[in-house]
Amino acid sequence: MSSLSGSASDDDRPLASSPAKNGRRAAVNGNGASHGARESSPMTSDDDDMPLSQATRGRSETATPARSLKRKKAVDSDSSDDDVPLASSPAKSAAVPMPGATGATTVPASAVKGKARGAKSKDHISSDSEDQKPPTTKKGAANGKARQPPKKKMKQESEDDAFWDSEDDMPLPKEKAPPRAKRKVKLEGYAYSSEEEKPVKKKRATAKKASVKKVKEEDAASGSEAPKAKKRTTKAKAKKEESEQPEKKAKGRKKKEETEEPDEVYKWWEKEANESGEKWQTLEHNGVFFPPPYEPLPHHVKMRYNGQDVNLPPESEEVAGFYAKILETDHAKDEVFNQNFFHDWQKVLAKHPPRDGTRITDFRLCDFRPMYEYFEAERAKKKAMSTIEKRELKEEKKKAEEKYATCLLDGRKEKVGNFRVEPPDLFRGRGEHPKKGCLKLRVRPEDITINIAEGATIPEPNMPGKWKAVIHDKTVTWLACWTENVNGNYKYVFLAAGSSLKGQSDMVKFEKARELKNHVDRIRRDYTEHLKNKVMADRQRATAMYFIDRLALRAGNEKGEDEADTVGCCSLRCEHVTLEQPNFIIFDFLGKDSIRYYNRVPVDQQVFKNIRIFKSGKEDQDDLFDRVTTSGLNKHLQNYMKGLTAKVFRTYNASITFQEQLDQGTPEKGTVQEKLAAYNHANRMVAILCNHQRSVPKTHEQSMEKMRDKIRALKYERRRTRQFLFHVDPTGKLKKKKEYAQDESDLDDDWMLEHEERLKAKDIERAEKKFAKENEKAVEEGSKPQPESVLKERIKEIEAEHKHARKERQTGKLFAGRGTKPIEKIEEAVHKLDEKIKIAKLQMVDREAGKEVALGTSKINYLDPRITTAWCKQHDVPIEKLFSKTLLTKFPWAMEVDEDWRF
Repeated sequence: MSSLSGSASDDDRPLASSPAKNGRRAAVNGNGASHGARESSPMTSDDDDMPLSQATRGRSETATPARSLKRKKAVDSDSSDDDVPLASSPAKSAAVPMPGATGATTVPASAVKGKARGAKSKDHISSDSEDQKPPTTKKGAANGKARQPPKKKMKQESEDDAFWDSEDDMPLPKEKAPPRAKRKVKLEGYAYSSEEEKPVKKKRATAKKASVKKVKEEDAASGSEAPKAKKRTTKAKAKKEESEQPEKKAKGRKKKEETEEPDEVYKWWEKEANESGEKWQTLEHNGVFFPPPYEPLPHHVKMRYNGQDVNLPPESEEVAGFYAKILETDHAKDEVFNQNFFHDWQKVLAKHPPRDGTRITDFRLCDFRPMYEYFEAERAKKKAMSTIEKRELKEEKKKAEEKYATCLLDGRKEKVGNFRVEPPDLFRGRGEHPKKGCLKLRVRPEDITINIAEGATIPEPNMPGKWKAVIHDKTVTWLACWTENVNGNYKYVFLAAGSSLKGQSDMVKFEKARELKNHVDRIRRDYTEHLKNKVMADRQRATAMYFIDRLALRAGNEKGEDEADTVGCCSLRCEHVTLEQPNFIIFDFLGKDSIRYYNRVPVDQQVFKNIRIFKSGKEDQDDLFDRVTTSGLNKHLQNYMKGLTAKVFRTYNASITFQEQLDQGTPEKGTVQEKLAAYNHANRMVAILCNHQRSVPKTHEQSMEKMRDKIRALKYERRRTRQFLFHVDPTGKLKKKKEYAQDESDLDDDWMLEHEERLKAKDIERAEKKFAKENEKAVEEGSKPQPESVLKERIKEIEAEHKHARKERQTGKLFAGRGTKPIEKIEEAVHKLDEKIKIAKLQMVDREAGKEVALGTSKINYLDPRITTAWCKQHDVPIEKLFSKTLLTKFPWAMEVDEDWRF
């Protein structure tokens, strides 16, 4: 069954296409996903009170009508933007026929080779390479000629990396301990910074004792005495083996992983650059992985029309299922989405009508609820699968896709980034895209052109059919290419983000932006001078450069009628710019991904005067810069520096701003958490500059409440520890100390009672799980399982313990028999809790400040990773706190700079 896409896949993101008939320029801001789709990430912690200069309000209330006004032509391959996670180039028309998909979207199940049932395509068609071009027909083309699409810069996958601060406890050695002994340890635990700290130490001591005993027995058996140092090593090893024994019994995976040697890193950045223009000499791969065929629904699951069940053939049922899956989402409430879906579904129904003769002509009479409920039940079943079942399913899928995940590039094994072909589905689009809801047809081998080395074995597709063409173009880095039917964009399969070719592209991009430092003063001097130029074209170009440089606006490009009405600097219309005396300009337009750009900024008096002149005598729908095109602007910039485009300014301004913010805001003697907060603040300033915004996540308030509860829980623990401290202090002087005198705030009696009940419930649940595991182990070993009375006794002890703890908290007096601990240790525990509370508060402020800002886009595409590496080394911050494993793999070339490196 085709995969369920709850949100718009990144493959749906339309890119700026070549000029349509009306000649409207496409903004580099593009068209794309809803506000929240950009960062799903993780890296959304934050910390400043500064209001955002750009509001995230979209234009969902009032869709912009399509306009037939003619626009200037501008063909600019440099206007694409790296933060779009698709590598797509526009074709000549908005919708291109796909020979392999004209029949239907389905294929018979028996016809697919090497399929992985239930496998869902989640990888995106992504690239940021700037040297790609679509297939060209050569003598070696095996399966026909491929039409040559226009040359286009590729785009980079955007991901949201999260801010994290892991405090997970170490796994405990699983061994039996007398229940009463464990409960006693818990009763003595008030003097520790964590409720689990004492049991951990107790268990570790037991494990150590067992390991020592085992080593002594082995020495006695062998009759030899090992050196002292060797004994310590043996003890540590025995302890480690004992603690990992349960996992080793279940599966031997960890041992296998430890013995496997990591792949040797190919340090391409230490090699000499290839000046020939060829990207590779030999290239072998296994093509792309097609999704599994559609599997019809059970006979009892049918959609309804006018209250009656409809017997749909598989081809029509599949398309109906696409809509049923998103029935409870905002897409199903969108009028344009529904109209486009029903229009395309009608075409499928015309070819594959219902078997019972039902005529489906009115969308309002369609009821997809039975199908939706079936899909939800199947999703719940999958979610309820055991860990072992999920692992087996994952391994089965991995095995089916394994050969497609890598390729041989110049004899080196490299990962392929997006080898899965997206399954058919409904196009989501971004923002107010006019084609949202249209049917994306199933891609077949006849639609795909393969690029491979001459003489290499041509891969066989895992479904019936032959490739559209096979070419051998060494000047490009894509492995496969096809045209999607909705927007006519070319889709490419590239190597993974951490590959040598993608790394070279990233490094060239950031080096080019860094080189701009040497020319930027001269460029600014020139365009400032031309702000008063008598030639109107030069004056408009200078004003546009002022906005691109000072406000980090995207350049903009031609836009077709069938694309979302988004604009950039060169495609601004008079309605987008408002003048406010004495020198303020208010920008209000839909930028890339249909995200609203709203900014009220002071400008130079001459710029203010120029905008008034440019707007004079024009209508709201007229171009502000009617004598400037993106291509002309970029051609002018080439006079200053080779390869300089308007987009380079955006990367330069983002990185230089980031470097300056880090230099100014990083506390030299601050904690790691305080330095991380400063880093996120700098990243946030860049995101605001570049208008990288998102809508507030729906779960934001829930996550904030969890963080507040976490802080209150730490305060509760501090209260108990402080209470124990006063109990063991014979002098009573500690009560008068300022740091201990006052009670913790935010802790009322009702909350503490609820918290104590939650703690008790967790302890009982933990005891029940342990009891079940002990009995499972006993059955495996052939022993008799423990009776239920043992569990009841343990639960009774837990309840008694919590009852005593509550009474102690309420009376302020501890029961006799509590263990003692040196006062210094207890004070240290209080201070540790103080530090944890401080860190949690910083994280909470950080999260709140970044709820409307997407930090991941800047970090991936606009911030030179060497800035982060050097900053981490200079301030002793683990880079893993800032770069996920994916980014560490993506930027290996940036990891070797020293702490003195500067952008």
